[in-house]
Amino acid sequence: MFNLNSNLPEPGLLKTLLEPLLEDFQYWFERSRTLLETYEIDFLGKEKQAELLARVKQAQQEVRSAQMLFHAIGGEVGLETSTLMPWHQLVTECWQVGMRYRLEHPNLGNQ
Repeated sequence: MFNLNSNLPEPGLLKTLLEPLLEDFQYWFERSRTLLETYEIDFLGKEKQAELLARVKQAQQEVRSAQMLFHAIGGEVGLETSTLMPWHQLVTECWQVGMRYRLEHPNLGNQ
């Protein structure tokens, strides 16, 4: 998950790039969690919606752990691409669900 090798960019660069990325993941996972916990997403079905919600909750915990370690070590740790990609793919999946749901429910507003 984490990379402590000497090929990492300087800690300032990691902090500049990685810290906001982790915050963005948390933001989008929280929005997705709110949508999935608040509304019944008909086109997903209850089982798929529950499964997606479970994956979002798991990813939130993983990102939170990464943030805590990142801060505990003073930003001197990087994340492997293999860790970031599933989060990115999950955010993309959630965006697609959210966009479709909002298109089907235009009165929803900016939820």
